[in-house]
Amino acid sequence: MAGLFMTLEGIDGSGKSTQARMLASWLRQAGYAVTLTREPGGTKTGDAIRELVLSHDHAMPPEAELFLYLADRAAHVAEVLRPRIEAGDMVVCERFTDSTVAYQGYGRGIGLGVLRQLNAMATGGLTPDLTIVLDLQPNRARLDGSRLDRLESEGEEFSLRVAQGFRESARMEPHRIRLVDATPEAGVVHSAVIRLVQELLERHSPLPGALGEAS
Repeated sequence: MAGLFMTLEGIDGSGKSTQARMLASWLRQAGYAVTLTREPGGTKTGDAIRELVLSHDHAMPPEAELFLYLADRAAHVAEVLRPRIEAGDMVVCERFTDSTVAYQGYGRGIGLGVLRQLNAMATGGLTPDLTIVLDLQPNRARLDGSRLDRLESEGEEFSLRVAQGFRESARMEPHRIRLVDATPEAGVVHSAVIRLVQELLERHSPLPGALGEAS
């Protein structure tokens, strides 16, 4: 049986890495094989692109930024995501195509239709079974001001556009994209994430055993 593909999205500082790790741990405890990965990154090619695209040393126009993210995604899908899903893993990925729509579309102003076409090309049509957006106001973002990367340094106005982009995507695809309030502490957010994941798992049987409630 093929696995399932779950993505965590949201503005910088919304807690994606923490929630991705907590979700992966919960799934492993429930008896699933899990692949935890991220974009940009997840492959040798992706790690090199991540260093380039997030570094303050490399100013670039929005179109160059976009194509770097798409190159990362194409490698990630081919080398990690599709093989692990086909092998039956539960794949948990921090950022995917919805980040491109939010950041390069709503944030940078690149046309949404073009972005969706390019995303489809880069992914070969791979779509998450569930996308959880950690919804947070930019002024509540948990960022280390002394260690901001190039995207994190764009400022609150940019982050507001990105946050609105995620909400618009959720409005357009309510069955796949679900918003979770990321304001509370991590354990409360985790419980909300797990409730959505349980709903997904219950729609895809057989299960390895009874699913426990989130702690």
